Amino acid sequence: MRLMKQAAVLALLTLSPLGALAALPEVVIEIRDHLFIPQTVRIPEGRKVRLVFINHDPSPEEIDSFDLNREKVIFGNSKGTIFVGPLPSGSYKFFGELHPNSAVGYVIVTNEEATDAN
Repeated sequence: MRLMKQAAVLALLTLSPLGALAALPEVVIEIRDHLFIPQTVRIPEGRKVRLVFINHDPSPEEIDSFDLNREKVIFGNSKGTIFVGPLPSGSYKFFGELHPNSAVGYVIVTNEEATDAN
């Protein structure tokens, strides 16, 4: 009986949205000295992608993008995730609202096979 319950839970996780999130392409962007590293990332056209921001600075940064319609605070020495897409080909700017002159980045959406998404 217990094995049947475990199998049922595993089947639900496989079919659930949580299972689908695990399969999403992911790109890691680091924040160091109020800069995004890398500054430009490439993701595939027409796919939902997980952008993981790792803030190595002690101060927070607010990721803001009018192009992507996203906004998120990443606290100091922590990480946060922003989901984007599916998007058409193009260039989408994001910036750090607390350091807009130095923290600037771009998501380049392309239909080419080579992207930064894993």
